[in-house]
Amino acid sequence: MLVAVGRGVLVRPRPPRRLTSFVQVERMKKIEAIIKPFKLDEVKEALQELGVQGMTVIEAKGYGRQKGQTELYRGAEYVVDFLPKIKIEVVIADDQLDRALEAISTAARTGRIGDGKIFISEILDVVRIRTGETGTVAI
Repeated sequence: MLVAVGRGVLVRPRPPRRLTSFVQVERMKKIEAIIKPFKLDEVKEALQELGVQGMTVIEAKGYGRQKGQTELYRGAEYVVDFLPKIKIEVVIADDQLDRALEAISTAARTGRIGDGKIFISEILDVVRIRTGETGTVAI
């Protein structure tokens, strides 16, 4: 089957990867943690102690149940709808998941509203662009 792609160029889609019974599938997870900004260093250190080698950190704004907060500026009240947050993304091997979740939740916890959330997703594969390595060795 050929697929049309822009300016009349036809491209044949790559066939799906076939897994045979003797190939072991490496399972990986992606952890996305939304935390308070001042907890970033503690979470980073906790993950480094586990041997997690890489992470992506994104500055974000958002709100959850706390629905923002009311602040006073020059005598006038106003509502801050979006609070500053940090989003951390880490891809790890399945066997590290429980320890990584415990490390993140312990390091990020303050006991107050707005401590954040942790989301876990299944990762099908990883490819290191420079070398072409795949699977957990590419993390």
